[in-house]
Amino acid sequence: MAKVIMVQGTMSGVGKSFLVAGLCRIFRQDGYRVAPFKSQNMALNSYITDEGLEMGRAQVMQAEAAGIAPKVCMNPILLKPTDSIGSQVIVNGEILGQMSAREYFSYKKKLIPCIKDAFRELEKYADIIVIEGAGSPAEINLKENDIVNMGMAKMVDAPVLLVGDIDRGGVFAQLLGTIMLLEEDEKERITGLIINKFRGDKTILDPGIDMLEDKGKIAVAGVLPYMNVRLEDEDSLSERFDNKKRGLIDIAVVRFPRISNFTDFNVFEQDPNVSVRYVSSASELENADMIILPGSKNTIGDLKWMRQNGIEAMVKKMSEKVPVFGICGGFQMLGTSISDPENIEEGGEIKGLGLLNIQTVLKSEKTRTQKTGKIDPIGGFFKVLSGLYFEGYEIHVGETDGSSDVIIAEGTGYVYGTYVHGIFDKKEIAEAVIKTLAKKKGVELSDGDLMDYASFKEKEYDRMAEILREHLDMEKIYGMLREAKIN
Repeated sequence: MAKVIMVQGTMSGVGKSFLVAGLCRIFRQDGYRVAPFKSQNMALNSYITDEGLEMGRAQVMQAEAAGIAPKVCMNPILLKPTDSIGSQVIVNGEILGQMSAREYFSYKKKLIPCIKDAFRELEKYADIIVIEGAGSPAEINLKENDIVNMGMAKMVDAPVLLVGDIDRGGVFAQLLGTIMLLEEDEKERITGLIINKFRGDKTILDPGIDMLEDKGKIAVAGVLPYMNVRLEDEDSLSERFDNKKRGLIDIAVVRFPRISNFTDFNVFEQDPNVSVRYVSSASELENADMIILPGSKNTIGDLKWMRQNGIEAMVKKMSEKVPVFGICGGFQMLGTSISDPENIEEGGEIKGLGLLNIQTVLKSEKTRTQKTGKIDPIGGFFKVLSGLYFEGYEIHVGETDGSSDVIIAEGTGYVYGTYVHGIFDKKEIAEAVIKTLAKKKGVELSDGDLMDYASFKEKEYDRMAEILREHLDMEKIYGMLREAKIN
C-alpha cells in the first residue's frame, strides 16, 4: 500500500497544483516512487496519454515532476467547461457526456467506485501518492457527496495540508475561517497549515503565526515565498493572462471566452526577447509580430465572439503582412466553414475566416492521439520549419478536409494551422519561429536561454523543490504521511 498525503486550499488559485508538484519532485529526489492524484479536476487544459485517454494537464505537470509517465488514473474525472453552467464530463479518459452543474452535482456520487478503482491502480506504481483537492473544503453548497476534498481524504484516510494565499490578503482569516467551517472529524485531518506566496521578511509574520497556531490548534508547516516558477497553470486564474507588456518580439494570443490548452505557448516565455500577450480586443492586436488563434472548447461560439468584437476583421487585415497561426479550434476557424450537423456545439454551419482552404465538420467522436514526426514541406513565411521534428498530441472533435493534419500554409504565405498541441515545444521549432520573426522585424536578439521545453521544465521542477525544502518543515511532512486505507 502507498503512503498518502493531501493538499487542500482555502480557495482556488492558492498554489495547490504547484505545491503537489514540488512535493512530488522532493519525494522523487529522496528515492521514492511518487505519483500525483486528483479525483476530480475542472480545467481548460487537457492532455492525451500514451493510451489515447484524456486527463487534466495539472496532473501531467505533477507526473513530470514525479518523473513518471502521465496515466489517466491520476485524474479519473475531468470536467471541461463549455459554458457558464455546463461542462463536458470525462471519466477515465473517455467522454461520459455533457452535464449542467446541477445534473453533475446529483450524479457525481455514482463516480465514487471509479475514483477508488483509479486510486488502487495508482498504488501499483507508487510508494507515495500526493493528492490535490479542488477549490475549498469549506464550500457549504458543494460539501454534500464531496468527492474531491474532505470526502476524498476520508476515502483513503489521508492527512491534509491546508494552504492559504497571503498575496491576496486575509490569509489568517482564510485559514481560520476554513477550519471553523469544517466538521470536527474534518478538522482532525488537517495536520499542517501552509502560508503561500509571501513577499518580504518572514519574521514580520511571527505574531500572526503564533495567533494562527493558538486559535487553530494546528501547527504551521511552512511559509513559502512567492515563487516565480515558469510552469503550466491549470485554469483561467493564470497570471499569464494579465501580462500586457510588449517585448522585442511580441506574440498576441487571442483570448477566447472558452480558450483551452493555452499552455501551448509557454515555451516562448523562456526567451527574454519575447512577450506573450493574451488579447480580447482588436486594438490590442495592433503592431503584434505574430497572432495565434488557440484552442477552444466551443469553436463556433468563440468564432462568433471574435466576429462580433472586431477581432476577426483585424486578424484578416493583419494576415496580409503578419503571420497568423491557428491551433486546434483556432485552426478550424481559419478555414472557409465549420458545420455542426450533430449539434456538438451550437448546430448549423458558420463561415470561417477564409484564410485557409479547409472545411471542418464537427462530429461526436473525439480524436485523441499523440503525434510525432517531421513537419511537412511548407512554403511562405515559416518555410524554415519544413522538416523539423515535433512531438505533441491531438484532441479535437471534427474532421477537416484539405489539411495535411500537421501544418499547412496558404494564401499570402503568412497563415498557418495545425491540430497538434505542443507544436512549438521543441527548441528547434521555437527558435526558428523567433528568429524568423526577428529577421522580418529587422531587430537583433539578445542572448537568450531558450532550450528544449522538456529540459527547461526539469530545471524548474528542481528549482521549485529546492525552494520548498528551504521553507517547509520536511521532517514534519514526512511524519504526516499515512498508509492509505480505501474505505
